[in-house]
Amino acid sequence: MTYQITPQPERVGSTEISLLLRDGKSKPLTGVHIKLEANMSHPGMAPVFGESIEIGEGRYRGKIGFTMPGDWIVLVHMTLPDQKKVERQIDVKGVETK
Repeated sequence: MTYQITPQPERVGSTEISLLLRDGKSKPLTGVHIKLEANMSHPGMAPVFGESIEIGEGRYRGKIGFTMPGDWIVLVHMTLPDQKKVERQIDVKGVETK
């Protein structure tokens, strides 16, 4: 999995996460259902959620909204076409105010 976060630098508000998924043979992974969950790196804050849609050949795009500045962890919950579940983590350091 490779990813890109927009805007850069990351800011409070709507954030787009683009994902590129490939299998072990570098073939695009299609038909993956993806849910996004973003949590602050410290306890006590409510998580934010989003989903990604497939936009072509292993490429997916989703949105979440960072609700405050600081360090965030984005969990990418994936369900593959064979129903296998996979999870990856994206560390987002230093989200800034608008």
